[in-house]
Amino acid sequence: MLPYFCVPTAVRPLISIVSPVYGAEAVVEELVRRIQASVGTLTEHYEVLLVDDRSPDSSWAHIQAEAGRDPRVQGLRLSRNFGQHRAITAGLDQARGEWVVVMDCDLQDRPEEIPALYALAQGGYDLVLAQRLDRQDAWSKKLLSRLFYRVLSYLTETPQDPSVANFGIYHRRVIDAVLTMRESVRYFPTMVRWVGFRTAYLGVAHAGRSSGRSSYGLSQRLQLGLDILLANSDKPLRLTVKLGLLLSGGAFLLVPITLLRYLGGQISQPGYTSLIISIWFFSGLLLSVLGMVGLYIGKTFEQVKGRPLYILDKATEPAATPPTP
Repeated sequence: MLPYFCVPTAVRPLISIVSPVYGAEAVVEELVRRIQASVGTLTEHYEVLLVDDRSPDSSWAHIQAEAGRDPRVQGLRLSRNFGQHRAITAGLDQARGEWVVVMDCDLQDRPEEIPALYALAQGGYDLVLAQRLDRQDAWSKKLLSRLFYRVLSYLTETPQDPSVANFGIYHRRVIDAVLTMRESVRYFPTMVRWVGFRTAYLGVAHAGRSSGRSSYGLSQRLQLGLDILLANSDKPLRLTVKLGLLLSGGAFLLVPITLLRYLGGQISQPGYTSLIISIWFFSGLLLSVLGMVGLYIGKTFEQVKGRPLYILDKATEPAATPPTP
């Protein structure tokens, strides 16, 4: 694909919509229809990039059907399931628009909000992030989300907003900056915050899931959360150093106290229980610190291998007929 600045102005879309697709066979057609109706009020020069993250259902067949009806719809299929945020990267690599909208495929991110996001961006902002005013998710999911973002804010020392996810509109230079970041652990919201630029927030309605259930189970959420924390902060390592110094300082204080008690005859026999407890405590502490260091080494190992973030299996052919009204 030609770099953005090499693409003739006449063929550049004004807006690109990127959506990772997984387990969405029931909503692909409605997703495309609502995007067309919404973005069509802004411009005819847009493109829709649907990235099939090797969905186990027939999502790819539905994407092919939509691409066959409208040349502005393009489907990309990955060779295996690489994860939502790598699928987003695959779509961003192919997006050509001056503005790029990133949204989930489950229709909880409402396409009807795109014109409002675009209008606010025209006020001089490089990115406008959608804030979900009333999240239509289970209470457990919202609780875990708030807890995760509170921990992430503490460890990264950067305020994080649990109401903001992938949904938003981003100028080309924001996307180009994000695409220079090729680390293996990817989380689009934190990457966008890291690159900076002029940012605005817009409250939007958040819809309930129209069908199916989230592909992220509890174990997947915990693993993703751990990966994000390790990839965006070295503060856990610094906290372990502080904990070690604190324990060492406490030991130095206890040694003279214990010695004075021994000399004063208050201790006649070493305590077996306190000895065993101390061994268990410090052994566990050492193993925890070594495990924390090992996690960082493992992430470094993954990064230095230099493997591609994703592998593209196939892409839809451009439609031969003009889009249907």
